[in-house]
Amino acid sequence: MATIGDVAREAGVSRSTVSYALSGKRSISPETQERIRAAVENLGFTPNAGARALASQKTMVLGLLLHFNADEFAPAMMQYVMSVSSAARERGYDILMITEDDGAAALRRVTESNMVDGVVLLDIHHSDPRIEVMRSARQPGALIGLPAEPYGLDVFDLDFGEAARVIVDKLYGLGHRDIMLLCPPKHVFDRGAAYTWRFRDAAQERAARYGIHLHTYYGESRQPAIQTSLEAMLSSRPDATALIVHNDATIAALPAFLSNRGMSVPTDLSVVSLYSKEFGRDFSLPYTAVETSPGELGRMAVERLIQRINNPDQAGEPLVRFVAPELVDRGTVR
Repeated sequence: MATIGDVAREAGVSRSTVSYALSGKRSISPETQERIRAAVENLGFTPNAGARALASQKTMVLGLLLHFNADEFAPAMMQYVMSVSSAARERGYDILMITEDDGAAALRRVTESNMVDGVVLLDIHHSDPRIEVMRSARQPGALIGLPAEPYGLDVFDLDFGEAARVIVDKLYGLGHRDIMLLCPPKHVFDRGAAYTWRFRDAAQERAARYGIHLHTYYGESRQPAIQTSLEAMLSSRPDATALIVHNDATIAALPAFLSNRGMSVPTDLSVVSLYSKEFGRDFSLPYTAVETSPGELGRMAVERLIQRINNPDQAGEPLVRFVAPELVDRGTVR
């Protein structure tokens, strides 16, 4: 099997020059690049990502940057990881997943070293330090999640505000006037996850317009705190007739909790939530819910990113695109 040293001897250059040419870390003259390319082909040197970059000016790798917080419900985040990975694989791209705490530094490293052709950012915060780095990168980027200032980047997300309005409209139309809303944990709000207050604020505004009593609570992400918070909430609002759950860990635990409490849905309490069909299947969830569409969001982000990679001058202006909420009625509100 040919080595980088063999390529260097064949091309009449140093090993470091071959390495720089393959990685793109330094500018190499066209003549030298051509000799190295010919040596790679003649020797059958294994076409790793660097060699592919030399041959096509592409690595065929997309960066996927996110951070797994210990206090979050990992299965929910993995829906988006899998959707991006699947969409990339279908289009011939590999994924380089970066999960470092210092996301801005990691993003700068992978873009400046030309390790990837483009980047998808997940776990977007309202004031996300990765945004400015992404704007200044040579490679294009796509975001799943809405930051405070999305200009210059392609952004895809569920319309959380409209999702809240759709749910409140549904409950109001069925006669509910005393409703509980269980949100993500307070620390998720504090971290700047804007989807949390986009949903909460829209729900509160819609409820106020209708004269609905909407009682808002922070949920939890780990047992036994989930069960404790549910007990406290239900005990404090015995007259509430409906529950909106915007909390992945809690909705996954809710069927067992209500069963153990002897409560029937929708006879004793109407329940509506937000989750994907796949998430509902994995956790056997029976509830009426807004489809969160991780598969569609991943596909849209990857397709737009590859369009920018392949046709940078024809992709058009950056866009912010929301997926319209679809309420899937499974008979748990009445």
